[in-house]
Amino acid sequence: MCGRFSLVTTKEKLQQQLPFVEVPDTMHISYNIAPTQDAYVVTDEDPSHLQQLAWGLVPYWSDDGKNAGRLINARREGIETKPSFKIPIRKRRCLVPADSFYEWRKEGRNRVPYRILLKDDNLMVFAGVWDEWRKDGHAFRSFSIITTDANGDMAELHDRMPVLLTTPGQQRRWLELEDLDEVLTLLQTPLDGSIKKYRVSEKVNSVANDSPMLHTEVLEPPTLFS
Repeated sequence: MCGRFSLVTTKEKLQQQLPFVEVPDTMHISYNIAPTQDAYVVTDEDPSHLQQLAWGLVPYWSDDGKNAGRLINARREGIETKPSFKIPIRKRRCLVPADSFYEWRKEGRNRVPYRILLKDDNLMVFAGVWDEWRKDGHAFRSFSIITTDANGDMAELHDRMPVLLTTPGQQRRWLELEDLDEVLTLLQTPLDGSIKKYRVSEKVNSVANDSPMLHTEVLEPPTLFS
């Protein structure tokens, strides 16, 4: 599962990690990207540019074209057979840059938020799929983030996590491959030891909050034996 993420970076860092993409001089950063909101992606249709698509895939065959945020994630298992994703995984793939994502740990009735990022502090690049819904000359583009089994670092928080494409070679192949079997081989669980996480403010729960404080670590409460 990936229900919130952030993209807080500079043009220079994004350009360094996606050297084949032309990064604009001005970018909108966000500490709290939520379903139905626009986010930056790189599509296989236009792999040299960043563009903004709505998060939460609306299939081309949708009756009303509404984005209710239901298809924010696509499970890698069986993705090639799912009605909403079987065309996108073959023909409409994208990269979704992020500096981190959020996940929640259950504590009784409470859900405690954590920020997850790479240990080397590089940007994350999620594997995604996109689609375009059209009606009466209007086009609406949207995307989903592909998820896989959690690695050992994530398992205590959730049993799912985004697929990470960690090298320019993987990222280019994701956009360029035509053979479905080769595409599916890129959808792997990230290696153990590759990510770090820390607790953050519950203010991230509200989409109205989007500020640096959401990246500030919140100390864990003392336990009985600490």
